[in-house]
Amino acid sequence: MKDFLKYTFASLLGNLLGLALMVTMGVGGLIFLVMAAATQDSGPQVKDKSVLVFDLSLNITDADPEYNTSELFQKALAEDSLNQIKLRTILEGLEKASQDDRIVGLYLKGTSNPTSTGLANSTEVRQALEKFKESGKPIIAYDLDWTEPEYYLASVANTIVVNPLGSVEMNGLSSEIMFLTGALEKFGIGVQVTRVGKYKSAVEPFLLKQMSSENREQTQKLLDDIWGKYITTVSPSRQLNASQLQQIADGQGILMAPEAVKSKLVDKVAHFDEVIVDLKKLTGEPEDEDKMFRQISINSYAKMPEVIKVNRGDVNSKNKIGIIYAEGSIVDGEGVGDQIGGDSLAKKLRKLRMDNEVKAVVLRVNSPGGSATASEIIGREVELLQAQKPVIVSMGNFAASGGYWISMAASQILAEANTITGSIGVFGVLFNIQDIANENGVTWDVVKTGRYANINTVSRPKTPEELARIQKVVDAIYERFLTKVSESRDLPKSKVVEIAQGRVWSGVQAEKIGLVDQIGGIQDAIAAAAEQAKLEDDWKLEEYPEGETFEQQILETFIGGESTQASSTLDPITLEFLKLREELAQLKALNDPRGIYTRLPFNLQID
Repeated sequence: MKDFLKYTFASLLGNLLGLALMVTMGVGGLIFLVMAAATQDSGPQVKDKSVLVFDLSLNITDADPEYNTSELFQKALAEDSLNQIKLRTILEGLEKASQDDRIVGLYLKGTSNPTSTGLANSTEVRQALEKFKESGKPIIAYDLDWTEPEYYLASVANTIVVNPLGSVEMNGLSSEIMFLTGALEKFGIGVQVTRVGKYKSAVEPFLLKQMSSENREQTQKLLDDIWGKYITTVSPSRQLNASQLQQIADGQGILMAPEAVKSKLVDKVAHFDEVIVDLKKLTGEPEDEDKMFRQISINSYAKMPEVIKVNRGDVNSKNKIGIIYAEGSIVDGEGVGDQIGGDSLAKKLRKLRMDNEVKAVVLRVNSPGGSATASEIIGREVELLQAQKPVIVSMGNFAASGGYWISMAASQILAEANTITGSIGVFGVLFNIQDIANENGVTWDVVKTGRYANINTVSRPKTPEELARIQKVVDAIYERFLTKVSESRDLPKSKVVEIAQGRVWSGVQAEKIGLVDQIGGIQDAIAAAAEQAKLEDDWKLEEYPEGETFEQQILETFIGGESTQASSTLDPITLEFLKLREELAQLKALNDPRGIYTRLPFNLQID
């Protein structure tokens, strides 16, 4: 209940604190904060024979969201932003640590809370862990209970440890969808839908009370692809084969500590204090001293200047490879926080196109889609950019529907095997509040000069004629989507019609059917950009947006950078509340001027 209240009131307190900060301190006070931050120590220091600590509870994102002051305070109060790190920060930190003589090993610290790190990002991190292991430095992983997302990374470790009362989850993947139809009916909120594509299931939570056969079919295929990749990746690290892991998933699912050792999923059973003793052996510290082992967190290590320079190319070069991030739901206008604003991203792409020093661009897409109008605006800028310089798309966890729309014009598209992409389809969702309003004594009347003058009203359901007009627009946008995929990917229109229909595909399947060019991560995309621009080694990397915002610097000053507080386990009520909050938050992103969207199912979540 404590966590439930924390998340409930964080938004209100964030806005009040943001306002109080501006009112009480004024411009002079804010300048003082920035100057104070600038005079702090030079940064983290790495002591000789230190262990790098990677907290698996970290939420690994592509980029830092651009929040305003009140939103930053909300995140801090809810402890959302304190547990976040960028993907390239992790990759660069692990690569540098593998070569750093001061780092003697890596400790993977398990978590009690489910991580929201996506499947594709985890794949890139796992590959970086494997490279670290190849350096000869040991990796030790410990947790009370190993969940499958954590274990995917921990399986690389030389030694996997579980608590004596702990367990290991190896029960396969599932996707549970929340349907809101009954609630909407109960509260008198009407929903009408226009769509194209029999697999376009984004509207099902508002219309049905269970999955359609088409949605069940595509979701099953997607889970089978992702799970198959999971067990074929993990099994060799544990000297098992994929069929053995499948037998464990079917026959046991959750293994207590002794069973996990017997099944070769973990190497030993121990308490945390015993793990500390093992880590002290690496650092050469006395085992009997009552203190922690010599360590540095990956968050702090990544802030060191020599780590920041990793994979940044030649800093003296005048040739730039730009990385621009498209992460979140695609919305019309500027967008806020973790949204992709059609106008704001188009403006950034235009700036890169007009910068003669930028020779190639990597567009990192991690989006389930959203506004069809905003997707078209962004997609047009990608086309114009690609006509002047190479554009390489690196697909993250999602690059589907509108996320695919903004990707398809690129010179080359890379995706991870477990990236979720495709979903080439269009829908419109139209809410009305007639019933709930009438039940509470509210009615409307209207005067108009044309049959369709108030077609956008929410005071009543759409008439059949109005629905037909809206469906015609949806059909036209879908036809444009199909045509542009055919032209951009050099595929016959008939083939695109076959693989579209709103169906989602894994990265593996997307490569087979021609929606992506190859399997690879963001580092591969950077290499491809340099190759296509014929830069060889004469380039430097620049990320857009660059660095932290002014407001983020203020927040970091207040919270003191890194948090040392142990994360608490969220209770079931809070977890369900957060799921519902996430569902409802998606509705705020429905701001397309025509009410038409190219988007994945709102609540596609794989556990």
